[in-house]
Amino acid sequence: MNKYDYAISTAAGLTTPSIQALIAGGRAQQSSLLKVGIFVCPGFMPMDINGAQSVFTIVGAEIYFIWKRKELLEGYTGWPTMPTMTFDECPDDLDVLVTGMVPPEVIEDPEVIQFFARVGHTAKTVIGTCYGSLMLGTAGLLRGKRATSNSNVVPMLPDVGAIAVGGSDVVIDGSIYTSGPATGSFDASLLVLKALCGEEVASLVELAIEYDPRPPFRTGFPELAGPEMTAIAQQMTAPLNQQYHAAAKRGYAQFSLNINQ
Repeated sequence: MNKYDYAISTAAGLTTPSIQALIAGGRAQQSSLLKVGIFVCPGFMPMDINGAQSVFTIVGAEIYFIWKRKELLEGYTGWPTMPTMTFDECPDDLDVLVTGMVPPEVIEDPEVIQFFARVGHTAKTVIGTCYGSLMLGTAGLLRGKRATSNSNVVPMLPDVGAIAVGGSDVVIDGSIYTSGPATGSFDASLLVLKALCGEEVASLVELAIEYDPRPPFRTGFPELAGPEMTAIAQQMTAPLNQQYHAAAKRGYAQFSLNINQ
């Protein structure tokens, strides 16, 4: 073995001794490890869950990537991901359940809805980022709750039982944390960490990852981008948003029918 044969095998794949030591150091400072379940599926949006993975890894949490089966799948797009836990293996006592944007086919999948309906009620906290809010809604988790998402989804939220809230801030209603896309995953995760471990820990993690967004163009929200650019963006995504809206309404209707039977 030469000095460049440094990779070592773990349950999740190859890593390095330096990273293992870093994780062990973080875990040694915790009296108990947080259990964080991150939902993945074919076509999931990596940027919507990266914030949660980044924030909770820093405190040494046990991170589970959860899907129906342990099979290689592709996040959007060209992002190979191997789930580490199945729905059946997922514990009921998660500290955090996380979902970001997932395709409309998944949002109305009865097996997925059943999973969120079960675990979403037993987890201490739940995070829905971007279209992930629709996923929570179809599983009945947003009934009567204030919730937000990206600007295209906010008008859809009442159709899954939610009280829609516009804007770019994280909306907290009980144990449910919803946010817009991308940086919203970091924002929501830091606020969940504050709720679970205290503001000092959450503040230290924010510093550790040097989380301080500075968008170069400041066009990341319709009011900032202006009506012309917003109209172009909405036209580009209109067909997909129609699919999302229809899928969410069908999924929510089926869920409501099942619980009323």
